[in-house]
Amino acid sequence: AQITQATNQLTRNTLMLVSNRCYELSAALYAMFEKISYEDAQSASNQLFQCASNILNGVNGPLQGRTDVLDLDYSRANTMPTDYDTDLESAWSNTNLFGGANQINSQVTKILSLLTSSLHIHLNIGQHSLINTSQTFMSLETISIQSLKDRLVKQVENAQFNIPSDFILNTTSNSSISLRSRVDPLASYGNFQNTNLSRSISLSIIDQNGNEVSFQANENNPMQMIIPRDPNVVIPSMYLQNVTSINSTINNLLFDYRYINITSSLPISVHFEIHSLNRSLAYLFIYKFDQAPQLNSSINLIDGWTLFCPLNLANDDIYRYFIDNQQTPTHQSLIFGIRELNSTEINNYCLNNSSINRSLPITDQTFNFTSDYELRIYTSGCYYLDE
Repeated sequence: AQITQATNQLTRNTLMLVSNRCYELSAALYAMFEKISYEDAQSASNQLFQCASNILNGVNGPLQGRTDVLDLDYSRANTMPTDYDTDLESAWSNTNLFGGANQINSQVTKILSLLTSSLHIHLNIGQHSLINTSQTFMSLETISIQSLKDRLVKQVENAQFNIPSDFILNTTSNSSISLRSRVDPLASYGNFQNTNLSRSISLSIIDQNGNEVSFQANENNPMQMIIPRDPNVVIPSMYLQNVTSINSTINNLLFDYRYINITSSLPISVHFEIHSLNRSLAYLFIYKFDQAPQLNSSINLIDGWTLFCPLNLANDDIYRYFIDNQQTPTHQSLIFGIRELNSTEINNYCLNNSSINRSLPITDQTFNFTSDYELRIYTSGCYYLDE
């Protein structure tokens, strides 16, 4: 694991050699798991799990455009064999095609399977093995099948899986299973080219024989998950919304409106981050797909809403809200409106805890912003990597 820590300095040949060696060590550990203690198995697995994660980062970094292609890799990719006498215009210099990434990714999958089998045999129901380092996160726990229903599997930095109650588990066992959850620092390169800002999370269900078990959620009650972004990526600054300079009495608007194009061939989530320059203020946020939302005493034409109250502010003084990817398909645009609550509304809807986010403050008065706010909007997607 220590040798492979500098993932941006590993050539493809080195990665292949290290992957082979880690696989051999994992196979050797699996061959002796009945003869060694759990503590020894965990100590060895810890290093090999980190090695596997480093290998994935090393091979996927250049493919995802997160690290530079090393000069030696580039030179090797552009060196043609002596018997190569076909089209010289072919994409020979494409290191994606000749880097052996698929082979390495496949071998890492085998490494993870061997290490999991070496550990889970030592775990009884209720016992838990955890590896949490800067290189990788891996959690392995043995539970009863019944306790899998409505289970929240938490990982690092708010990454999580929420398993529904009515899932279908493809196993004949009725006693115990093991849950393996992982977080990798960088998503693997696949068919999607917009995963280079994301981490990768995974959840595997393993039966008593060490085999992975497939499971299926109901379409009307799907599994929910939160995938954290890569914290090493620099996020653009927020944009100042100079709303105090807008004279709403001229156009009689009740909300400050914004338009977002959400046309996409894949389901996406839309995220909003709002930072008020006066943290004591509260806001009403409404939205509607494909047309402007309308909300007053005589009309309620919105698809969703939320209240931003000071009591709910995060430590960084930013309000956050997102519209998940179950709502956005088939829509081309989203228009949202925001208005500042007056002092009476703040008292009625924010200071009274029982009313927060439960009742909708409605007014026919034009908006009146006493302070500007900053805004950041971005989209995200969930992409499945079939290993």
